[in-house]
Amino acid sequence: EVQLVESGGGLVQAGGSLRLSCAASGFTFDDLAIIWFRQAPGKEREAVSCLNNRDSTTYYLDSVKGRFTISNENAKNTVYLQMNNLKPEDTAVYSCAAGHPVVEGCAVEYDYWGQGTQVTVSS
Repeated sequence: EVQLVESGGGLVQAGGSLRLSCAASGFTFDDLAIIWFRQAPGKEREAVSCLNNRDSTTYYLDSVKGRFTISNENAKNTVYLQMNNLKPEDTAVYSCAAGHPVVEGCAVEYDYWGQGTQVTVSS
């Protein structure tokens, strides 16, 4: 079965850290771009970070630069999002997706989606 499964969400105080995992089964991340989206209640979904596994390009939303780090562990077919110095405005459902990348970028379309994991940051 082809699927993406996120984990690692939870409740944390402002200034704390969480590490989200996005694990793939039924396919490999090797030549794909993996992106983390988030969506807060009443807000549009936004792209937080992506990793192009083909050329190692990364992207970060301006508001998370310097606080979040995306990385991969190909042996485990897993991508991580390390989130440090979390802020209440980071509260959202975080989802990962994978798709075929463009050169030095993410992907235009995403073929695989996870179900999401809740991140709640208290002030």
